[in-house]
Amino acid sequence: MAWIALLAASFLEVVWSLAMKQSDGFTRLWPSVLTITTMICSFVLLAISMKTLPLGTAYPIWTGIGAIGAFLVGVVILGEAASVTRIAAIVLIATGLVLMKIGSAP
Repeated sequence: MAWIALLAASFLEVVWSLAMKQSDGFTRLWPSVLTITTMICSFVLLAISMKTLPLGTAYPIWTGIGAIGAFLVGVVILGEAASVTRIAAIVLIATGLVLMKIGSAP
């Protein structure tokens, strides 16, 4: 259950980052409302996952998945640049997440 909550929290982190971009500095109402709502839900799910998972596992995975997701949304949806350096950085983050998961196994 903790891992499911953590994955949902991570997905919502991607949603709120896109909504924040779309809010245009919180000047557009509905993207701003979506940003704040999904932020709160993401934090609540992260807190639920941290009842079971260690801080040193849950938080890096939450931020890592959020970073990877935000990068992918930026490239695929917003047309941002996908340079070799940026892709290498995302691969390193993903590798770190896999190692974090492996390292947290009992």
